[in-house]
Amino acid sequence: MSLGNQIKTVILLGILTGILLGFGYFVGGQGGLLVALIFSIALNFGMYWFSDRIVLAIYGAKPAEENEYPKLHKIVDEVSRAAKIPKPRVYIIPSQAANAFATGRSPSHAAVACTQGIMGLLSEDELRGVISHEISHVRNRDVLITTIAATIAGVISYLANIVQWTAIFGGRDEDGRGNILGLLILAILTPIIALIIQLAISRSREFLADETGARTIRDSKGLASALQKLEAESQKKPLRMGSEATASLFIVNPFRGGGLLALLSTHPPLQARIKRLHEMKI
Repeated sequence: MSLGNQIKTVILLGILTGILLGFGYFVGGQGGLLVALIFSIALNFGMYWFSDRIVLAIYGAKPAEENEYPKLHKIVDEVSRAAKIPKPRVYIIPSQAANAFATGRSPSHAAVACTQGIMGLLSEDELRGVISHEISHVRNRDVLITTIAATIAGVISYLANIVQWTAIFGGRDEDGRGNILGLLILAILTPIIALIIQLAISRSREFLADETGARTIRDSKGLASALQKLEAESQKKPLRMGSEATASLFIVNPFRGGGLLALLSTHPPLQARIKRLHEMKI
């Protein structure tokens, strides 16, 4: 299943990149293609180097002192050694919402952040399952992959917005009306397609982190139990800080929403994740 998820992610990223470049070419020819490519590379470069510092600052995360959080440091140390990666930096987020995320551009430059709420909610086995999930994101370089996907999708949305206003107020003559209509349709549909692909990538990486984490510590039950508790708790205590743009970083979606918003979630359905964990043979 891991190999299948990896191949799926590569294919989806390729499609997403192709949409961006094709959109740039359709709108501006070779010049538009070049602008879209340069814009994407510049944004990805900035996010690659600085995304960890930015997201930790957004959530007011502070270094978790080892003498204050000995159990957390012990678990992070044990799981990182089992995963054969350097121990990530450990942070605490000052929030009673129960959640956690990992960030960093590589296993050598990674951090794991837990909210204060998660520390009091989960048992040691459940917390170990959560940490193994997050360290699997680091090991699988998911932060880089999801950052690239989010950046490309963001560029497509930005360009589509420009095209919509250009098509409406561009002042073309009657012969250009067909082109204007085509541009409007393209500008509306392309960001939707890009968003769907971005969500598919994010969900695929969550399934992969669940599986990798469970195999790393040879236990799928702790993570399954933790997910059940975290989902229920997030319904009662959604995160009151940060931005929905960072929702894909967390182990469960910290910003609750029903109906259409649930369909556009960056995370797979909870029951599907738990079912896969229970079906694993470790």
